[in-house]
Amino acid sequence: MAYVPGVALLAALVVGCSAGADGNANGADSKAGSPTVTPAPPGKYLTLPAPCRAVPRSTLKDLLPGAAELPGDQQDKVFRGSAAVTYDTDRKVGCSWKSDAPSATRSLSVDFERVVSYDPAVSDDDRADTVYAKKEKAAGLSSSTPPGPPDEKDKKGEESETSEGSGKAEDPADADTDADATGSAEPSPSESSGGSTDGTPGSSSSPEEALPSRILDNLGDAAFLQDLPKQAGSPAQHHTVSVVFRTSNVVVTVRYAEQPALITQVPGGRELQEKAQALARKLAETLSE
Repeated sequence: MAYVPGVALLAALVVGCSAGADGNANGADSKAGSPTVTPAPPGKYLTLPAPCRAVPRSTLKDLLPGAAELPGDQQDKVFRGSAAVTYDTDRKVGCSWKSDAPSATRSLSVDFERVVSYDPAVSDDDRADTVYAKKEKAAGLSSSTPPGPPDEKDKKGEESETSEGSGKAEDPADADTDADATGSAEPSPSESSGGSTDGTPGSSSSPEEALPSRILDNLGDAAFLQDLPKQAGSPAQHHTVSVVFRTSNVVVTVRYAEQPALITQVPGGRELQEKAQALARKLAETLSE
């Protein structure tokens, strides 16, 4: 009888351990601090393309007039490009090209940034969207509010009591499409005043007025165009266009600039924008392959 308590104690311990094991197996143990959040999915892209081979030679010939007429070695050097200095080619790469022609100097650069989130609760795509949004805000744009040009066009429509084209201008992408489709159309007085985004050839407005920065549709997951004409006081006309877009967890920046040989010449802002957008769309298609 003296050993009964010991046997009872041993049985109680065995029962307690069994109960504890069953509780964990059934998920009944909900201790504070237990992970309950499913890790966010990784981004689509695990690597980046070789930047200096991202732009086809045929495209470079179109973007860098005069380069194709250079002697063999000089031509190869121009089209080879110059890789950006980077310490992690899996995260950020870039390349730039430049050509000098009798009429003007053209320069092009392409940068790729692969964004990785180290927070298990935040996906790579969401983190990349934050990075892109900062660039968009720095450009003075926001995809959550209508860009400036449609508002200005609406005001002109109220003054002239004419609403032709104002419905299309509410969508920046539609405005771009209309510009491409009706480039040869005769501009209306309100469009010639500089508030329109179509930049119709023959317009009396300056490149700054006719070709504003804006949000772009149908390019990656989000995109914008920033137009940077010559700054006041600059010694020469220098016009730069940037197109930035995000596709999944990669943010791409295309910069295309022209500086005419003569300070009296004005760079073709419309041409710069069209070619920069065309290249950006090619890069987006290549990344999606």
